[in-house]
Amino acid sequence: MTPDLSAGERQRYRRHILLPEIGEAGQRRLKAARVLCVGAGGLGSPAALYLAAAGVGTIGLVDFDVVDVTNLQRQIMHGTPDVGRSKLASARDRLAAMNPEVRVETFDAPFSVSNAKSLVDAFDVVVDGTDNFPARYLVNDACVLYGTPNAWGSIFRFEGQAAVFAAPGGPCYRCLHPEPPPADLVPNCAEAGVLGVLPGVIGTIQATEAIKLVLGVGQPLVGRFLVYDALRMRFRELKLARDPDCPICGTHPTIHTLEDVGVACSTKKGDSHLFSQIKGTTGEMTVTELKARIDAGAAPVILDVREPFEAAICTIPGSRLIPLGELPRRLDELDPSADLVVHCKSGVRSARAVALLRGRGFAAANLTGGILAWINEIDPAQPRY
Repeated sequence: MTPDLSAGERQRYRRHILLPEIGEAGQRRLKAARVLCVGAGGLGSPAALYLAAAGVGTIGLVDFDVVDVTNLQRQIMHGTPDVGRSKLASARDRLAAMNPEVRVETFDAPFSVSNAKSLVDAFDVVVDGTDNFPARYLVNDACVLYGTPNAWGSIFRFEGQAAVFAAPGGPCYRCLHPEPPPADLVPNCAEAGVLGVLPGVIGTIQATEAIKLVLGVGQPLVGRFLVYDALRMRFRELKLARDPDCPICGTHPTIHTLEDVGVACSTKKGDSHLFSQIKGTTGEMTVTELKARIDAGAAPVILDVREPFEAAICTIPGSRLIPLGELPRRLDELDPSADLVVHCKSGVRSARAVALLRGRGFAAANLTGGILAWINEIDPAQPRY
């Protein structure tokens, strides 16, 4: 039985109630609904705000990050005073200000195998606002296994995508991508960049689909894959049928339990192997060790393998820039007898560079944490990105 609306709620949601597709009965269904937003960042911000404004009775938020100044360009749930705060605390305050009638349940943890079932089982619809492949596959698999529709979205630079997965009779994310894409096609989430308004468009579409699923109205994006090109201001729709050979929702599924997908967005295939090879006696150097050597007049050659636009934002003094993509053909610019330390933004690209250099006979170490660690621990006056 759906809950009654108070006089104040009838006034607040009057524009909804006037719609014959919603009416008071539909607004009561929204009040009774429970929607889980996995992620309180770029996609989760507009989705949660519009779900709260629409009167969804309970909104769950899963996140474990803190607000960084670089989030503010697109994560509209958070403001400048929230920098350094938990995203969940910031989001709870913002949603309460938006609609104090809405109950907000927060889960300060990564969405994982250990909590996926309890989370998905407790909600009617999941809004997937994750930004990495392991989480996307895990959200998808949990939604399929436990029968909860997934209002999915994804953003990259100027393009966004949206669909509804795991709805009865419809496809799932693995029907589109049975396995994670090849490692070399997986961008680094923090380094690819994204147009600030793009998650607003896609997150709002996700909220729309979640509301339609709760109400049982319209035609949700089930079996349809929406692609938005912000540069050309163009929407395209692709048909996406359920794959009978899908490993989890197909006729003869091979996935019956939740498991972690071992390729992270911030790394590439083989990076964990590279790190295990590189770690050790001379494989890594901390930023404090590098600073001590610089101060002692025994600085190694500092090789920056980022892109030029990144080096224009911040740099380690005395470093030499050779982007990772150019490194194989520019090895002759480096002295094989020199002591090298390699850095990028956070340590991923530099790990690949170190593996390449060591394979060619260079003595190279990876700077742990990259230039972000240098800024955090050595030179906080430099801008982060």
